[in-house]
Amino acid sequence: MSKILSCFHIYITLFLQFVHNYFYRYGVVSRVYLIDRINQIYQRYKDYEWIYMLPLVVLSLKRKLEYFFFILHSEKGLPKSEDSQWYLNYAHSLLTDFKIGLHMNDLLYMGYNLVLAILIGVFKDEHTVVFIQAVTTASCVILVYFITLRLFNRITAIVASYFYATSWHITVWSMYILSDSLFMNLVLLNVFLLFKTLENNNKVIGSLFLVSSLLMLVFRPTGVLTLVFIFIYLVLNVKREQPINFLKRHRYKFICALLLVFIAGGLLLGADKFNPLLTSLQYNAKLVLYNIYAKGWIYDNPSDYDYFYRPDYRIDILGSLILSFLIHNWDHVLVLYGRRALAFIGWWVWKTDVRSVAGVIKLFKDIIPTLLFLLGTYAAMRNNIFRKTSIVWLVIVSIFLFCMVLFMDSMYRYKLPALPFICIICGYGVERWIRIMLLFINQLEGKLLQWNRNKHS
Repeated sequence: MSKILSCFHIYITLFLQFVHNYFYRYGVVSRVYLIDRINQIYQRYKDYEWIYMLPLVVLSLKRKLEYFFFILHSEKGLPKSEDSQWYLNYAHSLLTDFKIGLHMNDLLYMGYNLVLAILIGVFKDEHTVVFIQAVTTASCVILVYFITLRLFNRITAIVASYFYATSWHITVWSMYILSDSLFMNLVLLNVFLLFKTLENNNKVIGSLFLVSSLLMLVFRPTGVLTLVFIFIYLVLNVKREQPINFLKRHRYKFICALLLVFIAGGLLLGADKFNPLLTSLQYNAKLVLYNIYAKGWIYDNPSDYDYFYRPDYRIDILGSLILSFLIHNWDHVLVLYGRRALAFIGWWVWKTDVRSVAGVIKLFKDIIPTLLFLLGTYAAMRNNIFRKTSIVWLVIVSIFLFCMVLFMDSMYRYKLPALPFICIICGYGVERWIRIMLLFINQLEGKLLQWNRNKHS
């Protein structure tokens, strides 16, 4: 790693020296002075993280804000979906009459609904809300950089942050009034605060981590599953004494919190307040089974790549619609899961064409991120850092399971929270590839030197 960084610094220094000599040769004295100053600043601050992070933040902001103002002044304006309108209507209803329902969408999206209502109430303008969302998403490149730096190294952090800053999907979805973009930012913040808590054992940072964790639970349904996998990482990497000591220090707070939860749950259960939630959950499960599973849809709409079969609708196992359907159609469901797992990679898997040169070139371009991901995964296992860095893969697995089992749209909106962590693994793949190339060049150079000595001996 140090060798790669030293080569990187040498190349930057040589480039600045080349530019200096070029301007000096043609007598452009003002440019020579400017290049000298840039070189002095670089040599002085090259070990500071902000000198690498600042250009990435500028690039990320440039990409997001350029696209924001482009679509803002276009004929269609800012994009909206059916879900966007539902969120906006719900936010306005909260501002008019603050009443949170007990249905699934009311409770499982409560965090985002409240955040959106506050933003609408403060700024009164949907365009400003989208602008804030775009700036927030762009600024999260800082979190990507520091998370990657903590888990891997500086080269990986630079490459992963560049991938994040230039990702088209991240840019596009930050323009929609939807929970996906802000939830992605929340997951990044939660992981960052987790590492800070483990490093510093600071009460303030620890409290912020707990607050972000609680917000994830009610921000959107994916948050519950993602948080479970984040805590799996804690179990795998934290010493047993640490959580035990933490629980001992705060045992009275935990006891009071658990008592409040049990009392509130008992009161709500006794008053039949959970019935709307359970009814809406059953209704949505039925929609997923009969509208997506039974029709063999890979995405949330029909496509040419769906798996068609004749489902068995009998309900004869414990009176459960879900268990009966899954058990009677288990073989077809597994095939559907396999196709969805393949579709999670990207839409290009269905459109491969190896019969033409153009198709092979396109396939090569499309498959590069997957190859980098696999290389990064293999390198982490080979270098015995997979356990320490496993939170990146665990977050991706949580999003993957949600998409495979429940919802996956053809525009890969539900995959969005996993993209920053995919960028991190691909960045590590690039760093390993650079290292392999440097080793190959060094070995080739050694063989050439040996051949030259033998020739002249």
